Amino acid sequence: MRYKLTFIVGLALGYVIGTRAGREQYEKLKKSAKDFTDNPAVRNAAESAAQTGRQVAGKAAHVVGDKVGDHLPPAVADKVHALRERGQSNGKVESKEWGTSNT
Repeated sequence: MRYKLTFIVGLALGYVIGTRAGREQYEKLKKSAKDFTDNPAVRNAAESAAQTGRQVAGKAAHVVGDKVGDHLPPAVADKVHALRERGQSNGKVESKEWGTSNT
């Protein structure tokens, strides 16, 4: 019985110490991640990657539309054409846009 009690006390003590140490490490990681994301160079790189991704996605939509345009259901084909027109009109939103708002 003595060994069981010692084991349980040790387990409880280890749990408390471990959670405190774990919480401190978590807070350190959280602060490091915030400092990293607040860095202007990182923000610029993320914005650049997002812009490149949008451009590549636009090009891919055109290629897919050209290759499978006749095989798409009419509703989807209309959306693809609307996206193509949007890309050609420098960002003006068409009435057949994927989204719900017209601006």
